[in-house]
Amino acid sequence: MFQRWLTVVFMVFSMGFLAAGAQAQTPAKSSPFNEGFAYNRLAVPQPVSPSDKIVVYEFFWYDCPHCADFDPLLEAWQKKLPAGVVLERVPVAFSPQFVPQQHLYYALKALGKLDDAMQAKIFNAIHKQHIPLGTADQMANWLAQQGISKKAFLDAYNSFGVNAQVRQATQMVTDYQISGVPTMAVQGTYTTSAALPEANNNKKVLEVVDYLIKKVQAEKK
Repeated sequence: MFQRWLTVVFMVFSMGFLAAGAQAQTPAKSSPFNEGFAYNRLAVPQPVSPSDKIVVYEFFWYDCPHCADFDPLLEAWQKKLPAGVVLERVPVAFSPQFVPQQHLYYALKALGKLDDAMQAKIFNAIHKQHIPLGTADQMANWLAQQGISKKAFLDAYNSFGVNAQVRQATQMVTDYQISGVPTMAVQGTYTTSAALPEANNNKKVLEVVDYLIKKVQAEKK
C-alpha cells in the first residue's frame, strides 16, 4: 500500500507542478478554452477505434482517488453524449503494480460484466470499503461475492485476448503521453486534465471535453 500511496502522491505533485507552470503564462482569449491552458494537442495524432465515431478516452487507475471522485461525474456525462460520440476507458500502468488492475478491467469486459454499476462497485470497494484488489486472487475472491465465477474470471484474466488488450493499453499510455490520471483524450488528437489551469476541476474537464468534441465535429465538416 505504501508504494501505491507514494505513486499517487507523486502524480498529485506532478499535476500541481504542471498547473503552477501553466499559470505563470497568460493565455490569449480567442475561444472559451485555449490550447496549452485547457487542453494539449498531441504532436503525433493517434488512430481511434471505431474509426467512424468521435472517440473519447478516459485514462484511469482503480487505486487512484481522483479517478474514483471523477467516475460518478463521468458516468452521468456519458449518458448525455450525442450520437456518433463514444467513451472508451483505458486502464493505465505507470509501474508493474498497476498491471493486475488492467487485467481486471479487460477480463470483466471480456465476460460482459463491465458496466457503470460494476465500475462504481470496484471504486467503492477500494476507496470506501478499503478492500485490497491488487492481485488476481484478491479480485477473484471479491468478484465471487458479486456473483462472478472465480474460474471464469481467472480464465479471462489470463487469456490471450486480455493480455493483448493490456499491452495495447500500456502502449497507448506512451503514445498519448499520459503522466497522470484521470486524463481525457479526444479523437486521438487532444488531451485534457485537471492539471491544466483552465480545466482545474472535474466539472471543468468535462466542459473542455465537450468543447473539443464540437471542435472535432467542426473540423470534420
